[in-house]
Amino acid sequence: MMPRQPDRRPKPTPRSAQPGRTKTDAIEEILRVDHAGEYGAVRIYSGQLAVYKYLAGKQDTVESLTRMAKEEEVHLARFTDIINERGVRPTAFAPIWHVAGFALGAATALMGEKAAHACTEAVEDVIDEHYAQQVKKLDAMGTEESALRETIERFRLEEVQHRDEAIEKGAKEAPGYTLLSAVIRAGCKVAIKLSEKA
Repeated sequence: MMPRQPDRRPKPTPRSAQPGRTKTDAIEEILRVDHAGEYGAVRIYSGQLAVYKYLAGKQDTVESLTRMAKEEEVHLARFTDIINERGVRPTAFAPIWHVAGFALGAATALMGEKAAHACTEAVEDVIDEHYAQQVKKLDAMGTEESALRETIERFRLEEVQHRDEAIEKGAKEAPGYTLLSAVIRAGCKVAIKLSEKA
């Protein structure tokens, strides 16, 4: 009797919860966009701090922004580790987010503290929604990505704290709040779509 030969047929690629895409594709998009988003957030806070750290009487604002920036740096470091571990290519738009994030932060800071808080509220609200959608996608994939799911959920809750703090500090009282918030939210959503794919 001949020994049994190993099955060399290609194994089916695991499917994601989204039709027409593999699980690997979906995970890579999640990691790429989350890394990009955290990088953008760090740059926004850098822009705001570049304005406020040189202004008299802004110590409380500087302390608050510094704390939130440090939390975003932790998020960014973790996603950097994960994309390196998994060999996921970062977004090609990183140089644009480097400049755009800083510019957004600095511009809203120059408009006043409430405008800076409005920026935080708008960005973090979009991120909350985005991370919540990712958690649902990962739940639909089963338990294999439970560690990633828990990381994203933990970060989502920290982003919600940033948003709520910004609201408490008067985000919705910023001059032109409705328009400012709508523009920032739209920009964030465009950045998410671009960073997922490239």
